[in-house]
Amino acid sequence: MEKTICIFFLLICLIAGWESCTKSYTPKIVAGNLNYLVVEGFINIGNDSAIFNLSRTVKVNAGVDTAVETGAILNIEGIDNKSFPVPELGKGKYGVAGLSLDNTKQYRLRIKTTDGNSYLSDFTKAKLTPPIDSVGYTQLSNGIQVYVNTHDPNNNTLYYRWAYNETWEFHAFYPSFYYSDGSAIQQRTPDLLNFYCFTNTASTSITLGSSAKLKQDVIYQQPIIFIPATSEKIESRYSILLKQYAMTSDEFNYWQSLQKNTEKIGSIFDSQPSEIQGNIHCISNPSLPVVGYIGSTNMQSKRVFIAKTDLPTKWVATYPYSCPLDSFLYCRPPYCINDVAAHLIPQPSEEVPTTAIFGSDGLPVGFLGSFNTCVDCTIRGTKQKPSFW
Repeated sequence: MEKTICIFFLLICLIAGWESCTKSYTPKIVAGNLNYLVVEGFINIGNDSAIFNLSRTVKVNAGVDTAVETGAILNIEGIDNKSFPVPELGKGKYGVAGLSLDNTKQYRLRIKTTDGNSYLSDFTKAKLTPPIDSVGYTQLSNGIQVYVNTHDPNNNTLYYRWAYNETWEFHAFYPSFYYSDGSAIQQRTPDLLNFYCFTNTASTSITLGSSAKLKQDVIYQQPIIFIPATSEKIESRYSILLKQYAMTSDEFNYWQSLQKNTEKIGSIFDSQPSEIQGNIHCISNPSLPVVGYIGSTNMQSKRVFIAKTDLPTKWVATYPYSCPLDSFLYCRPPYCINDVAAHLIPQPSEEVPTTAIFGSDGLPVGFLGSFNTCVDCTIRGTKQKPSFW
């Protein structure tokens, strides 16, 4: 009996211990100073503007990813002692029109922030970016893979980075031919139709390529972005503006480390976090970390279009919202409730009339309607057609 009691209490202790081990643990957030400067951009030696973005790292519990750095003083400096101020454009962005710098010279960036600290990047040798040969896509069973081809006949580039801007035309789930002015239902004039829209986005991933291990400086069908067959991006017409940058081997290593630390960490088998060494330093306080690498190059770009007519007809875009279509009557039986007055006319309203419902006598008896998000494309885009479209 005593042995049975001992076993029973032992089991209770084990269960209690197991429950304490399986309780969730929320570690305390480190309360150190994480207000480090982040510098993004490159010294554009070509005819295009040189744009730099300055921000600050923030604590993980701050609710934002970064905080923009305003009020800084920026200058591009040449090894020949020439200096070019870079004015502030607003919201942490600084830029100067194309300077057409001497590509045989070395350049660096100097920054002075409002807290009194000064930052200086290393002098970097300018690298000319070769033109993009072509941008194309491969049609797969579940979407398209956009790729780029480029080469340097002089075998001088070897290291590449790409970024892009996407623009596409999309439409609402339902067309709406009516709207409420707050007092009555009115028919939309052509300028009030909101079925077709345009939207755009910029790349957030890091795309790199290298031909350093090849006999020739050739990049062939380098993957840029995969677009699923169900994406709204290719439901009508899609455009991508691809931007290409040449880099030094040191700059390539920086971006490769950044890529590993931000995109390829998901399990113990992935690349583990490492310290990212840039080429910009705080000269007023050498112990203060800075995030960023300032290279010197020009940008090459190419825009291509992909039309829905070039893709399989069976590919259908998935709309991002659930869109039921309801009927709203002026007199809903059996109590003759006026749905139109109750739901469609008062503003603001989440429900919008789409088409009219007519009775046997040809007179309107109500409207079909759905949610704003299902009939108004301007919630997610603009009706203004891009100039390049």
